[in-house]
Amino acid sequence: MNMLSSISSGVKTGLSLALLALVPGQVTQAQVTQAQAQIPPAHIPAAEAPSRIVSIGGAVTEIVYALGQENRLVARDTTSNFPAKAAELPNVGYARALSPEGVLSVNPDLILASEGSGPPEALAVLKQAGLAYVEVPEIYSATGVIAKIETVAEALDQHEAGAALVAQVSADLAAAQELALQAAGDRPKRVLFVLSTQAGRITASGTGTGADGIITMAGAVNAISDFAGYKQLTDEAIAAAAPDVILAMDRGGDHGLTKASLPSLPALMLTPAAQNGQLIRMDGALLLQFGPRAARTVKDLSQAIYGAAE
Repeated sequence: MNMLSSISSGVKTGLSLALLALVPGQVTQAQVTQAQAQIPPAHIPAAEAPSRIVSIGGAVTEIVYALGQENRLVARDTTSNFPAKAAELPNVGYARALSPEGVLSVNPDLILASEGSGPPEALAVLKQAGLAYVEVPEIYSATGVIAKIETVAEALDQHEAGAALVAQVSADLAAAQELALQAAGDRPKRVLFVLSTQAGRITASGTGTGADGIITMAGAVNAISDFAGYKQLTDEAIAAAAPDVILAMDRGGDHGLTKASLPSLPALMLTPAAQNGQLIRMDGALLLQFGPRAARTVKDLSQAIYGAAE
């Protein structure tokens, strides 16, 4: 049950108890049921549908566009860069470092925010401002992608479009994951996701991250399972992980990783992946956002791991 339906259910339950407590013995269950039916659904009624929406989170914004509701958007966050048209919207900042003033400056009537947006103090100010606020769950799996779509569709009162998008994305994900499992066979490869190589120190993904989720969906195994989240690894930990493939985001600077730089990183140079030149670089947004294009990500990553990695 999502947040909105939980609220609706709680209101109906509370109404039942309130009615029965106020006039015990005089209110029948049928009357309670009739009263419950008059409560508006958890989504916002069409007559009051929000028309000035701020979308926080790349996948959330992408879903709004996929539902054909982009005309209702007035702003987005820094991570919302797909489709390209989204970049023309005012930018209210990074999803995890929002400024209440920046968000409120566009006069929104609804905020759609990915779980994990923040900081908490900023969210508290936005909620106290009386704005409708919907948190979109962040679950790194095929089920999580569908939950995002359903939550956004419910908040926008787009049930038919939401159901159609869910059906299409579900079918695409099922097909992509089946192909990935076939490619992996009975010997899935071990993949190390490197978030940063700043100052020569390797920060990599453990369990419970977007990287961990997409590696699993692509038919491979996360080479690191000793901790959750992202942490710096010792050279010994990397050697023990013995990754067959190194996965990184396609970016430059001190955080970037290339085949040319692998030999200069002692922590990585002796791994099977580095010895065999098995480095995969992918667009970070496509790789980690778990939106409507997730099936494409699964397919591309699986092919890179099992068929296209050099």
